Amino acid sequence: MHKKLIIAGGGTGGHIFPAIAIANALQRKDPSIQILFVGAKGKMEMEKVPQAGYAIEGLDIAGFNRSSLIKNIALPFKLVKSFFQVRKIFKAFRPDAVIGVGGYSTFPVLKYAQSKRIPTFIHESNSFAGKANILLGKNATKVFTATDGMEKFFPADRILITGNPVRQSIATMNISRETALQYFSLSPDKITVLVVGGSLGARSVNEAVAAHVDELLKAGLQLIWQTGKTLSKEAMEIAVAHKEIWANEFITEMQYAYAAADIIMARAGAMTVAEICVAQKPVIFVPYPFATEDHQTVNALQLVNKGAAWLVKDEAAKDTAIGKVIELAKDEATRKYMSGVLATLSVTDADERVANEILKTI
Repeated sequence: MHKKLIIAGGGTGGHIFPAIAIANALQRKDPSIQILFVGAKGKMEMEKVPQAGYAIEGLDIAGFNRSSLIKNIALPFKLVKSFFQVRKIFKAFRPDAVIGVGGYSTFPVLKYAQSKRIPTFIHESNSFAGKANILLGKNATKVFTATDGMEKFFPADRILITGNPVRQSIATMNISRETALQYFSLSPDKITVLVVGGSLGARSVNEAVAAHVDELLKAGLQLIWQTGKTLSKEAMEIAVAHKEIWANEFITEMQYAYAAADIIMARAGAMTVAEICVAQKPVIFVPYPFATEDHQTVNALQLVNKGAAWLVKDEAAKDTAIGKVIELAKDEATRKYMSGVLATLSVTDADERVANEILKTI
């Protein structure tokens, strides 16, 4: 009998890319395994998962809206409806195990699986666990975590520290800096700054660059700028006027961006942090302050406290972030030290560790 597995979750690249990495690792180890994704309708996973070659079912579900309580009126109905949808999916697919990676669809899918005594696994990518995962963790078979110190959220005997699964193209990156810079039509003789706003963009980070781009260029630096949705038009216009700037809404070949970069300025989503550790490039984090439980700041501090990164608060980013980038560009000793510490934190086989553990159980 072929083993069947459901992977639930999504919402952002930080949940979707590790989920796909785990699915790929499972298929490499057991090509006969059947994998079905379950996501939230209208979210990023409904597009990204089929692109990766996997089937996905969408639930009518939304999360709790902290900024507008009126929008939560329909939430109980959506939750009830999603449980009926989940029941239908389970009856048709009959999974042997379920993995939750975070995002709206994780809760109803894993809750239903636990009620049917189907083995459930959780991958918690952040250093601060989400509320849904904490509730589900009590009855999970195993909880895979990115970092240590997660006993305050989950039963200690269920935790396995695996790290975060990074995309295969980044985990196996062997592109030279020169080749990568050619890809972006930039010079091999200048220090290159990579600015990443996360898959959904980062207004304060983009505004910081737009406001101080002249200082950046005066300092002899060049720029690879992934804007996300915010400010992409303005960024493109700035890039047209300056040959030292490459700008786009999204970088599909992130391995080239990491290989080209000498310094990175980025949000501190769990996957960005994991990828930067693998890339071993000095980094200045500007955590998104409105992430649940401010988990991006917690993620960033894991590296800052070890001397592997600097941190600029979101509200200070527009005024100070580019100054910090220029300061780091002038400080080669600190950059070398950061890269060395990042190398000790790099995990390239998290997807394999998770897949092995799941296959042991089912």
